[in-house]
Amino acid sequence: MRRLILIMIGVVALTALPTRASADGLITPFLGWNMRGEGVKNRLHYGIDIGGMASEIIGFEVDFGYSPNFFELDPEDFGDFDADGSVTTLMGNVLIGIPVGARRGAQIRPFATGGIGLIRFDVSDVGDFFEGTTRNDFGINVGGGAMIFFSPNIGIRGDLRYFRSLNDEDPGSALPVDLGLGDFDFWRGDVGVTFRF
Repeated sequence: MRRLILIMIGVVALTALPTRASADGLITPFLGWNMRGEGVKNRLHYGIDIGGMASEIIGFEVDFGYSPNFFELDPEDFGDFDADGSVTTLMGNVLIGIPVGARRGAQIRPFATGGIGLIRFDVSDVGDFFEGTTRNDFGINVGGGAMIFFSPNIGIRGDLRYFRSLNDEDPGSALPVDLGLGDFDFWRGDVGVTFRF
């Protein structure tokens, strides 16, 4: 399983490399919030996107995100019921974006993105009720946003993405991975500085 994940990451990384001299490479460190629904506090996350636009409209990226306190419970809501844990995501995505403005100057590029990769859960013990666990699941993500460039090489990027796990619901299945949707999901909103080269 680990070998399959490493092969997938390698293939995505190779396809993310610019294929022409006119292709744009993009690096975006980001910061934002995970949104998990009503009654659960949003938690800080950070990460980096590395990729590029292989043409004017289509590109690829590797998205890495980390939320160190994703499963942390608020004492105001849960009293002595204590929990902690993190979520790490590593996704290979396709970008589709249409640039508006000059090719190498000020430009706005709205985009849609989606892909598949890894969602890793690392949950500590929850009081005397549950033991801690670490699990790696395949996952998907879809979303959209915009990149705004004020110069040929530096801009800002904001996006909103939906993440969902893919679980092996049927261990007896002949397929190595069940592509049914899992029950773990969250939204991620972030903003970052984009370096274009």
